[in-house]
Amino acid sequence: MPPSRRALACAWTAAVAGVLMPVTLGAADAAADARLELGRKVFMQIAQPPCGLCHTLADAGAKGEIGAKLDELKPDEQRVLAAVRQGVGVMPRYDDKLTQEQIDAVAHNVAQAVRRAK
Repeated sequence: MPPSRRALACAWTAAVAGVLMPVTLGAADAAADARLELGRKVFMQIAQPPCGLCHTLADAGAKGEIGAKLDELKPDEQRVLAAVRQGVGVMPRYDDKLTQEQIDAVAHNVAQAVRRAK
């Protein structure tokens, strides 16, 4: 390809990337926000009994006294996934009560919330 065509092709590619990149990043941000919001809803409303009934999690405004204080325990996403799927102690398992998307969302939300907690 002649240098002038190569330069034009590079300029066109850069221009298209400049237009599409913000749209792609915006869509990714929206998807991440939606996942966090679903996780909050699962924690406070969708799960039955709701997680916030037993657990303390400042991000959700939950002040449960029966289960772990998640802000202190600071579980990572894998630990929350295991607890939600299998149950822990008196905590019931939710793998037959929630969808996989809901389980993933609540685990992600709790892990993100406790990471931000001081």
